[in-house]
Amino acid sequence: MEGVLPVPLALSLREAGLRWKPAPGDRFAIPDRDLDDEVFVLSNMVIAVHELPEGPVIGFNGTTEWAMDDVEQSEAIWLPREDQLRDLLGGTFHMLEHTGTGYRAELSVADRRLTFEAATAEEAYGAALLELIRLGVD
Repeated sequence: MEGVLPVPLALSLREAGLRWKPAPGDRFAIPDRDLDDEVFVLSNMVIAVHELPEGPVIGFNGTTEWAMDDVEQSEAIWLPREDQLRDLLGGTFHMLEHTGTGYRAELSVADRRLTFEAATAEEAYGAALLELIRLGVD
């Protein structure tokens, strides 16, 4: 899915200490359950399009037929959105720019400029956040 933080980077962020307080709209993955390529979104309601002979109908469902009963939060990997990553960078965030081939995020940390380049904005922000966590910057 375009615009989604890659699972390996999300795992590195979690291992470095990033904590997730699940909220509606959050995206997550469930690796190691044959669902590695699926991105899930927390929602208060499941909404799906059903194809009926009369035409498509938007259905508001409490659950889907294949749904798992539940998953431990520790089994799910949070895939923060671009805005969430930017918020987590806080006052260190200086700028994001498109480079033509990807994105460059720039931070200001202790009078230094740190830059992080990646294919997507989420990856650049994710790499920057990982470095902040490793540096112990709040």
